[in-house]
Amino acid sequence: MSGAAPRQMGSLPAEMTSFVDRRFEFAEAKRILAAGRLLTLTGAGGVGKSRLALRVAADLRRAFVDGVWLAELAGLRDVSLLPHTIADTLNIRDYSTRTATKILVEHLRDQQVLLVLDNCEHLLPGCATLIGTLLREAPGLRVLATSRATIGVPGERVFPVPPLRMPAQHESLPSDADTCCPSLTLFTERAAAAQADFAVTPENRPLVAELCQRLDGIPLAIELAAARLRVLTLEGILDRLDDRYRLLTTGSRMALPRHRTLRAAVEWSYTLCTPEERTLWSRASVFADSFEAPAAEAVCSGGGLTRSAVRRALAGLVDKSIMSPVGGGGTTRFRLLDTLRDFGLDKLRAAGGQALSRRRHRDYYLRLVEEAEARWFGPAQREIFARTRHEHPNLRVALEFCLSTPGEVDTGLRMAGALYFYWVCCGFVSEGRHWLDRALALGVEPTRARVIALRVNAECAIAQGDHAGVHRMAEECRATARRRNDESMHTQAAYAQGSFGLLNGDLPRTAMLMEEVLARGERTGELTTTVVMARAVLSVVALFGQDIPRSIAFARQVLRIAEEHQELWTRSYALYFLAMAEWSHGDLANATSHAREGLRLKRIFNDVLGQAMVIELLAWTAQSAGEPERAAVLLGASERCWSALGGLPLLGSQHWIVPHQQCEAKAREVLGGTAFRAAFSRGRDFDLDEAATYALGEQPRHARTVASPLTARERQVAELVAKGLSNKEIARLLRIVRRTAEGHVTRILRKLDLTSREEIAARVAALGEGGHT
Repeated sequence: MSGAAPRQMGSLPAEMTSFVDRRFEFAEAKRILAAGRLLTLTGAGGVGKSRLALRVAADLRRAFVDGVWLAELAGLRDVSLLPHTIADTLNIRDYSTRTATKILVEHLRDQQVLLVLDNCEHLLPGCATLIGTLLREAPGLRVLATSRATIGVPGERVFPVPPLRMPAQHESLPSDADTCCPSLTLFTERAAAAQADFAVTPENRPLVAELCQRLDGIPLAIELAAARLRVLTLEGILDRLDDRYRLLTTGSRMALPRHRTLRAAVEWSYTLCTPEERTLWSRASVFADSFEAPAAEAVCSGGGLTRSAVRRALAGLVDKSIMSPVGGGGTTRFRLLDTLRDFGLDKLRAAGGQALSRRRHRDYYLRLVEEAEARWFGPAQREIFARTRHEHPNLRVALEFCLSTPGEVDTGLRMAGALYFYWVCCGFVSEGRHWLDRALALGVEPTRARVIALRVNAECAIAQGDHAGVHRMAEECRATARRRNDESMHTQAAYAQGSFGLLNGDLPRTAMLMEEVLARGERTGELTTTVVMARAVLSVVALFGQDIPRSIAFARQVLRIAEEHQELWTRSYALYFLAMAEWSHGDLANATSHAREGLRLKRIFNDVLGQAMVIELLAWTAQSAGEPERAAVLLGASERCWSALGGLPLLGSQHWIVPHQQCEAKAREVLGGTAFRAAFSRGRDFDLDEAATYALGEQPRHARTVASPLTARERQVAELVAKGLSNKEIARLLRIVRRTAEGHVTRILRKLDLTSREEIAARVAALGEGGHT
């Protein structure tokens, strides 16, 4: 055990603007969440639910040893992807055929996590079902949600977020009112950002107060009004806002319900925009999340709005606080706040332009994906991965359009298949199968797009250990290629069948099919990831056939091709297969060096399956090099990786299983059962980042990587055991079920090779004398 500070895990974004004082709401939300496991912050759009949730979550980081994680749901349209989205938020890369909900349950069951679900209102039934399941199965989980309506889960606590406090009408304002009244504070700060020399003075303070009163203290409305100080005076803002209120309320000057107040402020902001800005606002509402300027030009131009006009309008909307610039992928991206996106969609529907804008949105992202696929085998892989990661929400919307619009299924097959590099190479196998299965169920015609989608889906199935699915899809690929007599289809089919042959242990058939891929590639002049990986598969076929020189020759050919094209992903596999051959040949130094180089490349693309395979190989090399303890740690780390992936360990292939068993047996024999279990458990408790860091022989980022075989939660339990608490008392204190507390104590005893709770207490006490476990 170590006295090092615990890691701060999670995915909360940094705050880009100041947080105006909400001391009461902040304290109340924390109090309610401490007393229950689900708190929903409700309220009208723009009232500040998200900002309050993020501030509360940030303050509670230290209370959740497994992290505080934010899932932004505003851009999610397909409720069936809700568990996938949360799994992605938690950095879960699962390759099994289990449902995404079951994956989440298994991951969260013994963890202490705060999950923030932002903007649930359009997904309420799905959110209710999923949250209910997770809370029931994961006793250490708490959920903080924001929604315009309650979610409807038993035990849900609801806190309506009020507007910012405003001065009462005719209230005598003290000189420091702009700093002690939250609504005035917000206006003052945002106004100063819009107009550098703005300051609240005794003369204009009553006008600022009246404006905040007129806007009902709604933060978004106040921010929109403050942005107008670039072109209007305070008096001008009040006059124009007053006109808009009259229009929306048929002349009534009575106080408006808050949702109508915000609507009035947004409508008023809309009327103050130029015609170009209004058009862009409505058309840009089809983006699911953030977007780049070129995307806005392509999707939103036309019908009198030129590309240069889109650029001008984009700058104007940023100036008016309608659009927010955000960083991402090394470029500036733009985002509409959810309330403003909803307003824009209403305007787009009313103008009859929704169908055209959604089609143009799909067309843009189809081009982006197909261009990325064409460029993937080359020097742009890092850039392509980063950009595709940022465009993930928009890709979902485009795919959903294809699969829910008559006549668009074949385009959906094209798009889902072209995303091969993202699904297979970058760790999104489970979601890839979601889209490919849907598309293939709808698009049954024997088109080229269907054959490619079948081949890509077969590769996803390989990673999941779904051998039956691989065989079925590979056979259909070949049958369709024969029927159409299409050279490219035959290439796809041969690769799919060859991949199945490798898994099935049919090495001669695999070699024949991969040679066919190479021959067809030469005839067509194609140099794609598929063609080059066929050569890599031939390397491993030769290795399993005990032809080490041939295996090394093929791997080096792939390396040469990858280096010539500055390609990284295929190179990582060539390095892995070369390292396997070198290990088999007894060249342990080169095997370790090449395996580590491959592992570094795989981390770039979040290739979790590839990382698991390399870490396994490094365990074998460590054992062969006379390092049984290191081998045992790496075997434990490998098991953790395969367990996290959820698929068939070691791909269910005897070619990987047998060396694994031999490595384990030798390490256990040298170390003895107790020492082996301790080392194995240490590796088993690494997360993926820690496992890779250890495998690379790099300096660990966190003290517990080398200082303790216990997880953060187990260290916490050990300290409570040392204080004399029973399992029941520990469970109540940590808000976990008793069986989970018992399981933690059992694992602590096993990992530390102890036999009693008294020995745990003695080991913890040793920390005070500078010791460590």
